[in-house]
Amino acid sequence: MFDTASYLLALCMFGGAVLYTSVGHAGASFYIAAMALFAVPTAVMRLTALALNILAATFGTLRYIRAGYFRWRTVWPFLAGSVPFAFLGGGIHLPGEFYRPLVGCVLLLAGARLLWKPNIKAQDTIHDPPVWLAVVMGVGVGFLSGLTGTGGGIFLSPVVIFMGWADLRTASGCAAIFILGNSVAGLAGNYAAVKALPPELPLYAAAVLAGALVGTTFGIKFSTVYIQRALGVVLMIAGAKLIGVY
Repeated sequence: MFDTASYLLALCMFGGAVLYTSVGHAGASFYIAAMALFAVPTAVMRLTALALNILAATFGTLRYIRAGYFRWRTVWPFLAGSVPFAFLGGGIHLPGEFYRPLVGCVLLLAGARLLWKPNIKAQDTIHDPPVWLAVVMGVGVGFLSGLTGTGGGIFLSPVVIFMGWADLRTASGCAAIFILGNSVAGLAGNYAAVKALPPELPLYAAAVLAGALVGTTFGIKFSTVYIQRALGVVLMIAGAKLIGVY
């Protein structure tokens, strides 16, 4: 049986999965923040977040593709650059005093992006990203994804929308498969260093899967503007907590 703290953490993960998957993301940064609040050991946080990310991203990828919100040409150059570097980043184990501030800064930046013009629209004409540019951008995002235990979708979505490489919902589908690739690579790189998953993982996985079911349904059928605003606030609070502002 699991203790009360485990059930509360699972409930937080359910809420995070609902919020994140509604915009095509998988929630790793939220899971990390929640685990930090519940004093989960730093060495386990990345591995657990990546495992849950794979589950949520797989579910999200299937649902967004089935709904027709996906462009392979948009996402594959980013994946080509990101996946090997997510593996490399995943193999680097940072001490808690470095890891927490780094993830906190990532969360603050992500939250600020979501709060700043959350209803950002794509350009009228959708066109393919230059392969070389997408690969270079993928390298940077992939390495950061593996290093912090996140999928990188929070950075991919606004870029492809602003540059006119995908509309809002298609960007969500592209982000889901991008996160899936990075999470698998990051977990492979990180597993060599940690080689352990918490016994509570089945409970967390069930909560995340249930959240992904709700979130993807909302993301496919309804406006995501208000969800993105709420998510931005949550990320800002979690990021401030991790870097020790309060």
